[in-house]
Amino acid sequence: MFLFVLPMKRLLTTLTILFSGFLCAQEATSWKKGSALFMPELLLGKTAESNDGFPERDLQKQVIINIGRDHSFNPQEWAQRLKGTRTGIGFGFTDFGNIDSLGIALTVIPYIEFPVFGSKRFTTLVGMGGSYFTEKYDPVENPNNNAVTTDLTWAYRTYLYYRFISSKRVDWRVGLGYSHHSNGHTRLLNQGYNSFLVSVSAALLNPLHRAPEQIDTIPPAYDRSIHSYIDLRTGIGQNVFALAFNDKKEVYAASAEYGHVFNNTFRLGIGVYYRFYEHYYDYIQGNESLVQEGREFESYKEAPVWNSSAIGAFVHGEFLLNHIGLDLQLGYNFHKPAYRIEWRINEGWDNTPRDIPEFWELGEFGSKFKLKHRISSRLGLKYYFIGTSEAPKHNIYVGAHINSNLGQADYTELAIGYVYSFRFKNRN
Repeated sequence: MFLFVLPMKRLLTTLTILFSGFLCAQEATSWKKGSALFMPELLLGKTAESNDGFPERDLQKQVIINIGRDHSFNPQEWAQRLKGTRTGIGFGFTDFGNIDSLGIALTVIPYIEFPVFGSKRFTTLVGMGGSYFTEKYDPVENPNNNAVTTDLTWAYRTYLYYRFISSKRVDWRVGLGYSHHSNGHTRLLNQGYNSFLVSVSAALLNPLHRAPEQIDTIPPAYDRSIHSYIDLRTGIGQNVFALAFNDKKEVYAASAEYGHVFNNTFRLGIGVYYRFYEHYYDYIQGNESLVQEGREFESYKEAPVWNSSAIGAFVHGEFLLNHIGLDLQLGYNFHKPAYRIEWRINEGWDNTPRDIPEFWELGEFGSKFKLKHRISSRLGLKYYFIGTSEAPKHNIYVGAHINSNLGQADYTELAIGYVYSFRFKNRN
């Protein structure tokens, strides 16, 4: 299977580029001329400290060129339901305020933007993609930057905009938001970059200055609808375990979900998942320090597969933009015993060795542990082979996701899934 032949990082980069193109190009023939957008954006803000002794830095300076589409005249149902929605790709250049230690980030990030608060002047933007960093952690040359240790990372941004001047050609906006970069727990150290910024942007409407077309037909009036679905998914991911076990190994996942699609635009479902962590299994089978005779987790060797697994239930929401799905999952782990080993190693004294002495200070099982042990989340993008606007009975998708323990990266995943949809019910 090709997933095992190509490096995971290259696959994730390729998928991100493909998703970016789909967000801008899907069903382009259905858009009216004049719907193109070109939005240069300038941002200033502060890069938060990622670790003790983090390098000194000036203001973060960022430039983003957003290229996209306004879907006001897109006749597809999702565009008519989500009035005023815009999608596109942002190409970013970020100076974190210390080029020698923190470097430059070059970012490609697909986004969706839609009105909020019942006002056309306020919009919110959510984007997820990838970044390339010119500087990263090095134990000799750059030891104080624990933010990233890989050239490529995930990139995420969410912003609130206010349009204070509007004309036929330009919308002037100010914004406030949050940006994040991390490698999805594929190598440690991985504290990530967290930044809070203010933005000034100019949305150039119809940048090619074409004469707007006459709208030949009135966009269809869609009846309210609801139908049920079943989703079966399998995936393979990668993560690392600890600094002493900093090689990537696989996480195998499967899930089953049942739910409803509302107005052929939004999915809401519940389901269960199973995950198997290769790192946990190898640690237990390898008779490493904390599972050795007389140590805290010695009993895990009696059932290594079971103790290397996670089982949970989840609630899943997803926006359906024809071929593209933007989804968020919130789950609860009923069973994930080996996470206790991971916590003990990573939350105690720094640089825990592979062979852990009896006197070593390990992480404690406090309230923070209890939350991260139980609460899981999943955020990512999907590509559906059949557009969901056609409401197919059978559909297949591929997806790229980052899975987290209460916001802290757990593993990066590629997935393939099958969706079976039941008959529609109209709600006139």
